[in-house]
Amino acid sequence: MSLRRISIVAAAALLFCTVAVGVARAQGSRSVTDFSLKNSANTEVALKSYAGNKAVVVVFVNPACAFSKLYQSRLSALSTEYGARGVQFLFVNAPINLEASADTGEAEKLKIKTTGSIDLPLLTDEGQKVSTLLGATKTPEVVLLQPLGDGFAVRYKGAIDDNPQVESYVKERYLAQALDQVLAGRTSGIADKRAAGCLIKKF
Repeated sequence: MSLRRISIVAAAALLFCTVAVGVARAQGSRSVTDFSLKNSANTEVALKSYAGNKAVVVVFVNPACAFSKLYQSRLSALSTEYGARGVQFLFVNAPINLEASADTGEAEKLKIKTTGSIDLPLLTDEGQKVSTLLGATKTPEVVLLQPLGDGFAVRYKGAIDDNPQVESYVKERYLAQALDQVLAGRTSGIADKRAAGCLIKKF
């Protein structure tokens, strides 16, 4: 191999390593240390109290949002299924701004029959500190956190699946796939999928 070829190979290897380190740092930067929510008894619920769980899913919902209503049964099923596998679900009641929502028109079209109302244990995010910290903008929107060291790494953020209108038409179950990866010990990257829903109102 000529000196020129060796130089090119070495430069390519150096570039690859630099990119790989940059990606690793970018992925590692998406983490949170702790936050607190309040339950119906006005008691604080701290994220750190779930450091012993395999994962924590923070779900931003609103009972008045048509999209949230359509996902109630799916969220309940996911909570039951993955709760048995060591995953904690935290359902956060986020205020919405239907007037300013780009999805309001679509939400109004979703007047389809659902399988009854399901009560989810809602938590309060005072001052919207948690939604701001996690970058949540819609209801429903999920953020998957994995305990790591002294904090929690963000492993997924966004939509629950690819069809908010009809559950039977879902082809890609984004949250379930991300959870399966985390539970299998595979954390190859951070996925983001744009959530369809009602805009969270900022005060």
